[in-house]
Amino acid sequence: MPGFSTAQKLDKLGMRGSDTCELVFENCFVPDENVLGQKGKGVYVMMSGLDLERLVLAAGPLGIMQACLDVVLPYIRQREQFGRPIGEFQFMQGKVADMYTSLQSSRSYVYSVARDCDNGKIDPKDCAGVILCAAERATQVALQAIQCLGGNGYVNEYSTGRLLRDAKLYEIGAGTSEIRRMIIGRELFKEQ
Repeated sequence: MPGFSTAQKLDKLGMRGSDTCELVFENCFVPDENVLGQKGKGVYVMMSGLDLERLVLAAGPLGIMQACLDVVLPYIRQREQFGRPIGEFQFMQGKVADMYTSLQSSRSYVYSVARDCDNGKIDPKDCAGVILCAAERATQVALQAIQCLGGNGYVNEYSTGRLLRDAKLYEIGAGTSEIRRMIIGRELFKEQ
């Protein structure tokens, strides 16, 4: 399209498999047939999809938490200290139990809100809530995965560092955690 171009690719902390760059519009004419919604009301079109975007994005942290467990569980079965697998130690069992319950509770919340949306009940506080909950838990689970692997969790031979970097984006994209808290608080305040 004349007048539209992309700027240089951004070098990101995480989600490196997904290219990101600035979109440049210079004297760009958009024909009427390509206009979404009404002229001058584009922000409304964009904002109208944010609730569902937040819900859909909440699936990403679920995958990250599962990937963390997929790295940690074989590791704690194989890695030995004091003549036995580190997975036999109660403290390590507690860590993986916390990781597991974070995943399962987040998964249940996401599925519940998705079911409501499928049934036509789209609630902004729940759409903000699922991504807030899942994103922050994914970051914590990724940190625990690094901790479970000890020094190996800090080297790039294992995927734990990448999982942490990727998890962090979910606390920022489609509205930061702070914005999500504001949405939830505002919606709760409005309820009778």
